Amino acid sequence: MAEDRTGQTVVLFISERSGADAEGYAAAAARMDALAAQQPGYRGMDHVADGALGITLSYWADEPSAVAWRQHPEHSETREAGRGRWYNWYMLHVAAIGRSYSWTRA
Repeated sequence: MAEDRTGQTVVLFISERSGADAEGYAAAAARMDALAAQQPGYRGMDHVADGALGITLSYWADEPSAVAWRQHPEHSETREAGRGRWYNWYMLHVAAIGRSYSWTRA
């Protein structure tokens, strides 16, 4: 079950993959998941994909933590690689979570 994320900052990354270099993409994605989890303020991630379309939500303690992740040198390098080969397009939104709850079927 998901935790309460009230007060956290969420980065919504919505993308369409190009289909190029699937192995390289998988390796880079795994590395970024592991690296993000080591960053101060990291609170978790959710991801869904349907074919080439993907939505990733990363959760951060606050805006400065999310900005620090954006500025991380290895993340910046991987982002440029993504623009060059792995994505047709992406959009990113950053928001503060004002309310959070979850439900699970018994």
